[in-house]
Amino acid sequence: MTSIEASPKHAAGPRFGARFTLLLIALLWPAQLLSVIGLLAGNAQAQITVHFQTTQIAWFTLTTALVGTFVTPFVVKAANMYGKKRVMVVITVLGLAGDLIAALATSYSALLVGRGVAGFYTPIAMLVYAISRDVFPPRLVGPASGLIGGGVGLVALGGPFLSGWLVDHHGFRGVLWFLVAATALSLVLLLAFVPESPVREERTRIDWLGGLLLGGGLAAIVYGVGKGAEWGWTGGSTLAFIGGGIVALIAFLVVEGRVPHPMFDLSLLARRQVWTVVLATSLIGGTVFSAGTINQLLGLMPRIPGVSDGLGFTATRLAVIGIPGSVLIVAVAVTAGALARRIDARVLLAAGALCAAAGLGLMALFHHSVPQLVLSGIPFGIGMGTVAALAPIMVIQAVSPSEQSLGNGMQGMAQGIVTTVVTQLIFVVLAQNGRVLQGTQFYLDAGYTNAFWLAAGFTVAGLLAVLLIPKVRRLDEAEVGQAAT
Repeated sequence: MTSIEASPKHAAGPRFGARFTLLLIALLWPAQLLSVIGLLAGNAQAQITVHFQTTQIAWFTLTTALVGTFVTPFVVKAANMYGKKRVMVVITVLGLAGDLIAALATSYSALLVGRGVAGFYTPIAMLVYAISRDVFPPRLVGPASGLIGGGVGLVALGGPFLSGWLVDHHGFRGVLWFLVAATALSLVLLLAFVPESPVREERTRIDWLGGLLLGGGLAAIVYGVGKGAEWGWTGGSTLAFIGGGIVALIAFLVVEGRVPHPMFDLSLLARRQVWTVVLATSLIGGTVFSAGTINQLLGLMPRIPGVSDGLGFTATRLAVIGIPGSVLIVAVAVTAGALARRIDARVLLAAGALCAAAGLGLMALFHHSVPQLVLSGIPFGIGMGTVAALAPIMVIQAVSPSEQSLGNGMQGMAQGIVTTVVTQLIFVVLAQNGRVLQGTQFYLDAGYTNAFWLAAGFTVAGLLAVLLIPKVRRLDEAEVGQAAT
């Protein structure tokens, strides 16, 4: 047994004993592995661009996002019916297979195939947050969710040094093989320490048509946005993919209203406390995580007069520069998770969004030296830590236990779409002030400035969306801990 018991003494202030500490680690690792993948892939993409001599480096991350977007509806539905842990194990195995394909790839196209298969792992984080509500005791759900979300700060702190060591000493191949090992560790932790959730919905026939329309429609829109700069924003192909995706989503709404067992219960989104939380957290979180792409390219791309205005740092030096911001992310995330029990989460989220937007605005103006990057990274780190901790907590506050997977699935899909679209728009803005030399895309200073302003604008939009969120239950009032109790 652990220190979490039903005695009055411990009921007032439960602690993480050995069992729940191991459970926390086993869930934190797969949840933050996506952040690790994003960080390592971002730092490796400069080498990949040069090695494969490609102008299509954006597809290194977009391919994974497209597959993840498509499969998410099916993954969430399967988790609700067959068990969250069981589905988490399945998609982790698929992610491991994709990582192996990518690590062994000898061409850019093969590399993209591997990253595409690895996209099956994308929904893992939303399932982690959903199962944490079930397997931790009630009074540990908030702190556990905050710590799991705040783990992005640990990734931001240690990840750049790991990335720097791998990229500087082992190249992008070292990064790809590390991802294989990291995903394998995730699988071991899930199998060894995570219990199955008892929260299930009735097993029914899967609405394949609805899932295909939803996943396919979202993927088509993301693909069209990603190719817009190449095809032209008013080009027939661009409009066909974006327009076709919108038509598919409309058809999805029609189908879901008629089938006896819909893929998603859309009545959930009819509730103001749900759709506003999904909208605000997705806009803010998706944009904040996308902005890291700008910093990575700015720091790691070479300085070539008239061609590239990158700062030419090594990956290790870039990691050192990011230490203050990373420490803030960890500290703020843990603090925000604890404060959410006593302070209105809407206020905390708005404060975090304001800090993140201010940091991005400062980066747009001041990004030419190490002191400028460090100082502008401080408010951004405060904002990122707040958002990372509060997004899963606010979903818990807005939905019931039986709706948790669906709520996390909707928020995860929405944030994934925002992340993908904003990332692609960042590449579009960068390329507008870029140069192609020997088949490689480089970027000038005006592109970096405009990209930071773009991210700041989307963050402000998320801040405004926070104002729409109605008052919901406090975390202490939410029904949690079905398995643990």
